[in-house]
Amino acid sequence: MDRPVTAAELFDAIGSAYDDVFGRAPVVDRALRHLLDSLPPSSRVLDIGSGTGRPVAEDLSSAGHRVTGLDVSPVMIDLAREQVPAATFVQADVREWTSPSESWEAVCAFFPFLQMPRKDTEAVLADIGRWLVPGGLFALVTVPRDAEEMPAEFFGHNFRVTSFAPDDLVRRVEAAGLEITGTHSEVFTADEPGTPPEEHLLILARRPE
Repeated sequence: MDRPVTAAELFDAIGSAYDDVFGRAPVVDRALRHLLDSLPPSSRVLDIGSGTGRPVAEDLSSAGHRVTGLDVSPVMIDLAREQVPAATFVQADVREWTSPSESWEAVCAFFPFLQMPRKDTEAVLADIGRWLVPGGLFALVTVPRDAEEMPAEFFGHNFRVTSFAPDDLVRRVEAAGLEITGTHSEVFTADEPGTPPEEHLLILARRPE
């Protein structure tokens, strides 16, 4: 078996095909509606794992928010800069990236933790708790499962997936000093033959005032 690919290698290889297959996952749309309905004008939004920039950075920047996207894949960063010129995109691993405290009105994290060790996810969640302004919003979407370094295949590439069971992840968000304001779970099937349905979990939270 080929060695598992890194997140950067995986998404460099996938490129724009990601949007073709996954489009707008319903839980991501739900999260975006929440942010668009709740954020003050011209809010600073950090999008961790920004991918192609669509739909998250595109929708938020179109609404007048100041979006910065982080992604480990240079191919995804190039696509995002081309497709969403109103936002700023930085090629970076969020685990090695720093931001001043209380510098974002919202942080999005849609699927970036699936190739990250649990201890790293916990550290990034703690960072997010510091980076948000008081009252700032956090929206997280993932595939919940009790799995650590589990072999998986995605777009024909072997990789390792790590995640948390839903209640465990909620507890870790709370441990970062954030208040849970809502959760939602539903089954999603990608537009790719042979792809099994998967659960998508949305966690909405805020930093207390």
